[in-house]
Amino acid sequence: MPIAASISRLFDLSGRTALITGGAAGIGLATARHLGLAGAGIVLNDLREPVLAEAVGTLAAEGIAVRGVAGDVSDEAAVARIAAEAGPVDILINNAGVGCHIPPETLTLEEWNRTVAINLTSAFLMSRAVAGAWIADGRRGVIVNTSSIAGASALGRGNMAFSVAKAGMNQMTRELAVEWAGAGIRVNAILPCQVSTPGFAHLVETPGPEGKALLERMLRGIPVRRLAVAEDVAAAMHFLVSDASSMITGVLLPVDGGNLALNPGGTPR
Repeated sequence: MPIAASISRLFDLSGRTALITGGAAGIGLATARHLGLAGAGIVLNDLREPVLAEAVGTLAAEGIAVRGVAGDVSDEAAVARIAAEAGPVDILINNAGVGCHIPPETLTLEEWNRTVAINLTSAFLMSRAVAGAWIADGRRGVIVNTSSIAGASALGRGNMAFSVAKAGMNQMTRELAVEWAGAGIRVNAILPCQVSTPGFAHLVETPGPEGKALLERMLRGIPVRRLAVAEDVAAAMHFLVSDASSMITGVLLPVDGGNLALNPGGTPR
């Protein structure tokens, strides 16, 4: 086989199905499009039913085989239903998440529990449900978790609950990779820096100098001098679920323009 065709086959996802949580917008939607255009069937999950329906319609109009399954992936009973309605899948993308920008001294237990449930517990519940079925059936599979640079370094600005949840996701990724390697299940995580999505825009589009100063401070910490876009993360997701990464598991892959590599006292050229 010519080498170009061999390389192309490594990234071909034809015949596989991917379940993507939090998939109706931002990183989830970009990933669904990327994997779908590579041949994968897509099962899109989101809590927001109208937004989910719109996303499914958009992807279907682009020729992607897609269907939606609404539900709260932080709820154990809902996860069982979502997994059942999704049916057999080959790829799980744990992308559901929510930000939290409350100083720790005023953070309520309710907000703490909500942040951890959506950002960490949901990934555990979905991974257990999907990988449990794989193991029972003797099937291989791939899980990729959407983590954050916040799980590897402190951001401040009231991000404590979010950062702790993402740090937990990072360790869960390693543990599950080790636990399930013998079953042929790979588990990795992606650590994006700040991603330019509608959900992020309100932080840096505040009228006046405050929003501009925050954006400039963020960009000073990213050597490539730009925010990530959802497609940057989607491309990395494609690599990690493809056969091109068949020897990669337990990895926390930064998609951060060099953010984690930069020493706080360093100066990018």
